[in-house]
Amino acid sequence: MPLPWATEPGEFCTLGAMSRAMVLCAGLGTRLRPLTLELPKPLVPIGDRSILAHVADRLARAGLDSFVINTHWLPEAFPPVLQRLPLKGRSVHEPTILGTAGGVAGARSLLGPPPVLVWNGDILVDPPISELFARAVDGLCMAVVPRRAGEGTVGRDRRGRVCRLRGEVFGEEASGGDYVGVAALGARCLDGLPEVGCLIGDWALPELRKGGTVQTAEVTGSWVDAGDPAAYLEANLRWLDSRGATHWIGPGAFVSAGVELRRSIVGAGARIQGRGLVADCVVWQAGQVSAPATRSVVTTRGRIVTTE
Repeated sequence: MPLPWATEPGEFCTLGAMSRAMVLCAGLGTRLRPLTLELPKPLVPIGDRSILAHVADRLARAGLDSFVINTHWLPEAFPPVLQRLPLKGRSVHEPTILGTAGGVAGARSLLGPPPVLVWNGDILVDPPISELFARAVDGLCMAVVPRRAGEGTVGRDRRGRVCRLRGEVFGEEASGGDYVGVAALGARCLDGLPEVGCLIGDWALPELRKGGTVQTAEVTGSWVDAGDPAAYLEANLRWLDSRGATHWIGPGAFVSAGVELRRSIVGAGARIQGRGLVADCVVWQAGQVSAPATRSVVTTRGRIVTTE
């Protein structure tokens, strides 16, 4: 998934001006285990940087200068990453996970003025941020990849409003779509979020049931949900293919002369020894593996996860 790459470092802070974006990072990442035993899901690398860094780059390109995250699992892993991002990041820790609605509600004092962008921290996508803000009004606008009527996780009427969601129907469907985990929240939505709960199940669905509207904005490109190890590996290989490269080697990495790299990513300080082919592999920063290897993810602590 090609995204704009920023190079200027950011700053980690806990105080400062309010932000208009929040990246949800408090999940446990259970589907991506054992990779997430070492890193929270938003911090696993896709190509040359973490998912969170890719998201921050897109926010910076949209003109935002700060954002908020919530944390739960391995919160100590976030500050070193936030310090290197192209915009300021502020963190709210959740000792107990509050959900996609509750997490935003718990950060309301740092957010505003609405509309506010909310982005699931395990998603790579290039959403239409300006259109999301414009269509949120005082409610909710969801970023959706269009599909045919009856297909996808949402249905939309002829005006682009949600008319099917989680199996419930609220009007005549003209087209379908997949919600990509990015949305803009207007003032009424932001103010009405429950302290614990889900943005879709506990705000969007009740809003539709009482005759209200939920807007959508179309995503024109592809999107990536690195949900499990196989999908995570494919996301990395797509990143590599988008660069037209056969492999990528990070700073300070060592690859033995007897190793042939093919569609593989080698993180900074990693070591690949032995002889033979290393194909369709991702080696994390400082990870170590011996050739040959195929369709594997090698973590910093030496876990080798194969996806064949």
